[in-house]
Formats: sequence, C-alpha cells, structure tokens
Amino acid sequence: MNDVAQRAGVSHQTVSRVLNDHPNVRQETRKRVLEAVAELGYRRNSAARALVTHRSATIGIVSSDSLELGPMTTLAILEQSARAAGYFVTVATAPDPASEQMAAVVESLMDQAVEGVVVIAPVERAAQAAQAISAEVPVLLLATVDQAEFDLPVLSVDQAAGVELLIRHLLELGHRDLAHIAGPPQWFDAVLRSRTWHRVLGRAGRRPRADLPGDWSAASGYAAGRSLLRDLPTAVFAANDQMALGVLHAFAEEGVRVPEDVSVVGFDNAVGSDHFTPSLTTVEQDFPALGQRAIEVLIAMIGGEEVPVRPIAPSLVLRSSTAPPR
Repeated sequence: MNDVAQRAGVSHQTVSRVLNDHPNVRQETRKRVLEAVAELGYRRNSAARALVTHRSATIGIVSSDSLELGPMTTLAILEQSARAAGYFVTVATAPDPASEQMAAVVESLMDQAVEGVVVIAPVERAAQAAQAISAEVPVLLLATVDQAEFDLPVLSVDQAAGVELLIRHLLELGHRDLAHIAGPPQWFDAVLRSRTWHRVLGRAGRRPRADLPGDWSAASGYAAGRSLLRDLPTAVFAANDQMALGVLHAFAEEGVRVPEDVSVVGFDNAVGSDHFTPSLTTVEQDFPALGQRAIEVLIAMIGGEEVPVRPIAPSLVLRSSTAPPR
C-alpha cells in the first residue's frame, strides 16, 4: 500500500479510501491511485486486513457432495451471491451428510475464522451439525424443517406449497386414482413432499395409493413405473424430475401413452425436463431467489440484525405430460 501511495503521490490513508470506495476522494486522485494499483499489481492482503479489523469477510458454506439438483444449484447460487456482496467464500463438503464426518467438516470452517455459515442440510445429521456451532458464529440452515425443531433461522423453498400446486392441477383435471413415488426417507424434502401429498389429498376426499419407494434416480423411477403397469393409476407424482423420467421410460416401453393413459408430474423443473417425451409438468424451485435471500439474511445476522425468514414460493410449470384422465 505504501508503494502504491508513493507511486500515486498520495498518503497510504488515501489509498485505503480509494480501495474501500470512500466517497470523499477527488476523481482525479482516485484515477491516479487506481492506475498505480494496476501498474504495481497490488492486491490487498486479506490476512493482514483481518488481523487489523478482526473481520475475515469470509462466509462458510457447508454441503454434502451430492450431485442432486437442489444442493448443487443452491451451492452455486450461494457462492455467486456471497461474492457479489463482497464476501470471500469457503466451501466444506462431507461425502455423507448423515455421517460423523459432518461435525468435523463444520469444525474446519471455525479454524478459518468465518464470520457466518450457511448449512445446506438435506438430512438431520447436517442440521444437527449446524446447531452445534450456532453458539460460535451466526448460522443459517437451508432445510425444509420447522425452525423451532433446531432453534436456528431456517430458509427453504416452500415444498408443501409446490406439492399443493400439483395436486390442485391434477384434481382440476379430474384425476381420482393417484400414485406417488417418494424420495429417500432420510431426506427432509422427500418426507415433506410425501406428507403433504397424503394430507392434502385426504383433505380433498381422495385416498391415494401407498407410496412407492425411490432414491431420486431415474432408475428407481423406472422400477416404480414398471410396478405400476399391472394396475395403472390415472396420474403419477414422482418426487423429482429424474424419477419422473424413469417412469416415462417404463411406460413408453410398454406402449402406455402419457398423458392419454396416465398423467405424470415431477418436481424441480430440472434442466432438460422440457425435452422429456412428453415434456414434463413439474414444480420450479426458485433457487436463485433462495441463494440470494440466504446471503442477505446471513449478512444481516453477522451485523446483529434480526430479519424475518419466510419460505421462497415455488411455481407450477405446465407442459404436455398431464391431461384429463382416460
């Protein structure tokens, strides 16, 4: 910084003001300092700055190494949003969020003096690890759980609202015999989607079939679709779009027409779901809004503010895989 100041003919305090975008610097002085910065290749020393300010300007993100759409997309948006807000990002992943490794992964962030942590928690173990460090730094939990259950601020896309959108659509079309292919039971999202499915249909006077098991993969959706061939329902709700793809494959092999014979819906609006055969009616989760809001909330928490945390609304995407029952 002193080298930059000498080259620009200003004090090191003026250099600091320019680098921190302070308004009380004349434009010609700012230009001269920035030219000196460029000529000398100056980079601010983040470690030294953290020692002086006692702030690291770093946010930690904890995630599993899952390749599922939700966690992966959320992680990418969180990184982009944090950097746009002027924060460095350090990401820690656990191969299995349900294992003891999650606690060690979370502790590794504490060693890096992060100012706050966002934990993407698809399962209970990840949420418990987040709660364990909440006394040390502000922690925001991204999970479809009740905030009171973990005594942490919780943010998510409103899964129940998404399922209700699908049910309303299918009932308005006239469907009465409905089947659900559930996600893995250890995932919060899968449990909530299944519970909402049965609760809302029961409230509407419909009795859905028992859930078929799935694991988010197209292969599990294919197996479930094959099992339905013996006694076709009029509509199938797969808990994510990949399982819906497997269902479409199973039906197509046996000449079952979608949507003429059976309507099929998914969840997530995954990339490419508009090119399934037929294109898939599904629920879109607004992951960009989720990530941006998560960083806004965490920064406010770091500043000691209390902010309201409300679920992000999903939307229904209508395509060609649904029609009135046969």
